Amino acid sequence: MKKTHLLVSILALTLFNSCRNSDENDNESLTKQEVHSKIVNVTNHDGRPFSTGSGSATGKFVSGPGGGVLMQGFYWDVPEGGNWWNTVKDKLTAWSDSGISAVWLPPASKAQNGAYSMGYDPTDYYDFGNFNQNGSVETRFGSRAELEALITKAHAENMQVYADIVINHNSGGQSQANPYTGTNTWTDFSGVASGKFPRSYNDFYKNSYGNNDEGSFGGFPDLCHANPYVQDWLWGRDDSVGKYYKNVMKFDGWRFDYVKGFGPWVVNNWNSNVGGFSVGELWDSNVNTLEWWANNANSSVFDFAAYYKMDEAFDNGNLNVLNDDMMWKRNPYKAVTFVANHDTDIINNKMPAYAYILTHEGYPTIFYRDYEEWLNKERLNNLIWIHNNKATGTTSILYTDNDEYIARRNGYNGNPGLVVYINNSSSWQERWIETNWSSQQIKDFTGNSNWYPTTQGDKWVKIQAPPNSYSVWSLNQ
Repeated sequence: MKKTHLLVSILALTLFNSCRNSDENDNESLTKQEVHSKIVNVTNHDGRPFSTGSGSATGKFVSGPGGGVLMQGFYWDVPEGGNWWNTVKDKLTAWSDSGISAVWLPPASKAQNGAYSMGYDPTDYYDFGNFNQNGSVETRFGSRAELEALITKAHAENMQVYADIVINHNSGGQSQANPYTGTNTWTDFSGVASGKFPRSYNDFYKNSYGNNDEGSFGGFPDLCHANPYVQDWLWGRDDSVGKYYKNVMKFDGWRFDYVKGFGPWVVNNWNSNVGGFSVGELWDSNVNTLEWWANNANSSVFDFAAYYKMDEAFDNGNLNVLNDDMMWKRNPYKAVTFVANHDTDIINNKMPAYAYILTHEGYPTIFYRDYEEWLNKERLNNLIWIHNNKATGTTSILYTDNDEYIARRNGYNGNPGLVVYINNSSSWQERWIETNWSSQQIKDFTGNSNWYPTTQGDKWVKIQAPPNSYSVWSLNQ
């Protein structure tokens, strides 16, 4: 849900194409033993939560060892005029070729503001731009036929498509007398053009089921999930919203909007009855709250804990906070990490943040405007490749201070993993670190360093990172 329009300050990005040559065995201010004492094992589980991975030269997404990457395929106030589905469809082959495994679309059904709505004020869940309703036939994004063509194209590219689901509230109903409020309320949805999921005052709070649930939003009629009729239409019946989206429209998963507004049992029931990938927007930086919701919803959740820690780390020069707890450390199988989205965009120093989420555990998300408009696409594609091909296994934090952060992915099932070195300082930095590789040559897969060091017999090696940037090291193979 869009809470506010944010003014985003986009910093110019400096590419570090030059590399500093130095003897690998130069003396360091920090000894190996001092570094070793700072190693922290973050997790004790194996592998990655997702089996999808790297792109291919053919333009079709091909799974790799590191897992897939999610593209948020929109931003707030994308252009009006009904062309957005075609815009996204035309980018799918390039995204697939780059290693994007799934795309998250905005709310696809007709909303109160018709052709001008971003979809977060839903009226008719079954009108995808094929009924003359709320002032238009098409939605802001296009027609139903164009949406179906997009989904078909994504599947041909071996990509999944996730629908943004808004089931906390509705908008665009007609006025009716409401005996539970003693006033008229805008809760008459009996005339929706699709004829599916007609609603009245007893399907919204306050009603015979009570006065309210966990939360309401913006004064919109608050859908009553305690009502069995509402449950049946959302996920129970064969033509329920969830099953229609999955079986007819062919969506593969769900991003649930504003899940603070209803209990996690709602998403749990949806997932049990409908299936598919799911992630909830629980806007809360408390990792305990995120973990509680994800467990009770049987769903992934956006890692807002990591989001705010990255802002403090990369914008405020305190990389030590990356030692703090985050959802991906609690359960990477249920953590969806991100650097920006359509609602919030507070991290200015974004490339180190993307280097962080694309080398660490969790399911990383790339924001459309970062990829297509604001950041260096070649550098992002490089990080996507590294994620899909090298980011495997558990995570060990090797070193942190205010300006430097080094972590090791320990590899899994024959894949060697990686070491990521993020440097927030204004000069080149070097560190001795302990790898999992004995007497083997490694290289920086970002190309920022031209070193090709060989690890010692005890697996120690010296690596470097350029100023205000990062390097990612793995076996030279």
